[in-house]
Amino acid sequence: MSFSKVSLSGFFPFRSINSLSPFRFSLPLPFRRVRTTCCTQNMSCSVSSSAHVEPKNTSTRWRPTCLYFTQGKCTMMDDPMHLEKFNHDISRDLPVDAAAFQRKCSQDLDFFLVLDLEGKIEILEFPVLMIDAKTMGFVDLFHRFVRPTKMSEQHINKYIEGKYGKFGVDRVWHDTAIPFKEVLQQFEAWLIQHRLWGEGRGGRLNRAAFVTCGNWDLKTKVPDQCKVSQIKLPSYFMEWINLKDAFYNFYKTRRSDATGMVGMMKNRRISMFGSHHLGIDDTKNIARVLQRMLVDGARMQVTAWRNPDSRTVEYLFEDRI
Repeated sequence: MSFSKVSLSGFFPFRSINSLSPFRFSLPLPFRRVRTTCCTQNMSCSVSSSAHVEPKNTSTRWRPTCLYFTQGKCTMMDDPMHLEKFNHDISRDLPVDAAAFQRKCSQDLDFFLVLDLEGKIEILEFPVLMIDAKTMGFVDLFHRFVRPTKMSEQHINKYIEGKYGKFGVDRVWHDTAIPFKEVLQQFEAWLIQHRLWGEGRGGRLNRAAFVTCGNWDLKTKVPDQCKVSQIKLPSYFMEWINLKDAFYNFYKTRRSDATGMVGMMKNRRISMFGSHHLGIDDTKNIARVLQRMLVDGARMQVTAWRNPDSRTVEYLFEDRI
């Protein structure tokens, strides 16, 4: 399995030179109240806020990711100027210091799927980063822009200009966005490709779990979008790890330091890359917070579980954000 791969199958190429702008979950855990645990309880490793998951060569220039490439639609891979301007290797933004392996602990999961949705009215962006729980490294990316189902074209154009125009990626969005129903079909194919999900597994993820910055993405937004798109809520969205709750309980920080991505990054002195509220960039930054927690010895556990019958959500942490 490649650690710099982005799934490219099943897409038609686009060429829009002027618009290439920057910018396996295990069987259900027994339900119980838990706290995020540190591997120092069971293994010889220390928690250190100075443990870095950063590039050793700080002179390496950060480059915005090609948003056609993340969706398998970049047709300029043979253009040196384009390759110099835009990053096409997601792992560059998620390096792992070799020394970190001496401090990490074993996990009950094999993979973490970092998800950070964008869109207040309907979902506009659906990025998922796959992180290996054992190596803490990047494995793969699924990224799609999502075309709203119920909005008029006039409303969509105004909405996208306001949301993505400030980042200079509104043209990319218009070129590539597809309906949410198609996004989920492609996402399920991606999960199956990585052997993370299948109907034969009872509908849950296979030794993997979603990681979100809060409960909103999977508690509220995905169910709401499924209703708008007139599709059943997929069974693999029934549980997740709220990174804010895990961070707060593990580091014992002030509540204000764990209420969002920016606060968590500042607390751990992690530099933020890219544009805040551009989904793909936020997902990478959230993944970097996750990497730091893994380096510092956190054992990640599911923090929220939705009852498939009543649709009510139960929380594993007694003290949460």
